[in-house]
Amino acid sequence: MLQAIVDIQRDIYLAFAEHIKTFANGGGWAAFLAFLPMGIVFGAVHAMTPGHSKAVLAAYLTGASAGMRRGLMVSLALSATHVTMAVLIALLPLPLVSVLLGNAGSAPLLEDVSRGLLGIIGAWMLWSAFFRPPHVHGEGQGVAVGFMAGLIPCPLTLFVMTFAMSRGVPEAGIMFALVMMTGVALTLSGVALATVFFRRRMERLLADHHQLLARASKAIEAAAGGILVAVAIHEIFSR
Repeated sequence: MLQAIVDIQRDIYLAFAEHIKTFANGGGWAAFLAFLPMGIVFGAVHAMTPGHSKAVLAAYLTGASAGMRRGLMVSLALSATHVTMAVLIALLPLPLVSVLLGNAGSAPLLEDVSRGLLGIIGAWMLWSAFFRPPHVHGEGQGVAVGFMAGLIPCPLTLFVMTFAMSRGVPEAGIMFALVMMTGVALTLSGVALATVFFRRRMERLLADHHQLLARASKAIEAAAGGILVAVAIHEIFSR
């Protein structure tokens, strides 16, 4: 299954590279715009591969008692930041890029910042689970989590942007990034909605056992916070 996803992703990427080359060589907008919607498929398939903070997204939404609307907000914030960071890095002056990027397709400084901030959110969730009465997390926190998790730039967007800029058509790379962002958002939104749906199903099953539900909610919040802290520590110190 994973190999099939990788193959689809590779084929679309190579096709985009050819269309960008054709467009750069005077091929006009028509053919490029006609193929551009495939970027949505590319983004959706790409987001199915390992990474993209899907586990972080699911862990947070499981422990945060978020509804469908807030789950969508978190996933959209994550998707937009993930792709936008790659575009900004490609457009930044080379000296700054060399600081942010350790090697092609990775951004160790941004990864450490992202994981560190998520670790702080996780620690706060742990404190909240043990010392605060039951409550609903604010929408602002959810958007902040999406932003923090998305600070790690999308490597394939960065590659396409770099390729488009090397051909003198950065606008083609930016347009690709926008449609790819839509595809990434579709996949991550699916993860978010599925997480919220299953958590609510569990809450309904325990609806007649209020004390058990309250304890379970606190335990889930603590587990989610612990996962975020563990992921942050592992990612920062494993390199």
